[in-house]
Amino acid sequence: RRFRAGVAERGLAAAFAAQAVGSSAQTPIQPLILGAEARTLAVSQALFERGYWVAGIRPPTVPRGTSRLRITLSAAHEPAQIDGLLDAIQAALAALDKRHAGGVPAAA
Repeated sequence: RRFRAGVAERGLAAAFAAQAVGSSAQTPIQPLILGAEARTLAVSQALFERGYWVAGIRPPTVPRGTSRLRITLSAAHEPAQIDGLLDAIQAALAALDKRHAGGVPAAA
């Protein structure tokens, strides 16, 4: 619940809402659909550099254009860890968007 609430508070809900219809918000695996492979891998790398291991899933595992981060949560995660992850995701996406807006590609 904390994860979903944090997603909404940070304005990330649209990416999570893009999940396949019928997926459960109660599952420990929460996909964040980013679309482009390069964007997904760049965010995954940025999270890794901040101490979060979040796998980037891309074709052929998922259809082209639906690359995503595979976030796995457990009851052992403390609220501060979940908040930290969400803050790191938000920061990574903002940094990529800023680079892209400045004419520099989000990822090579």
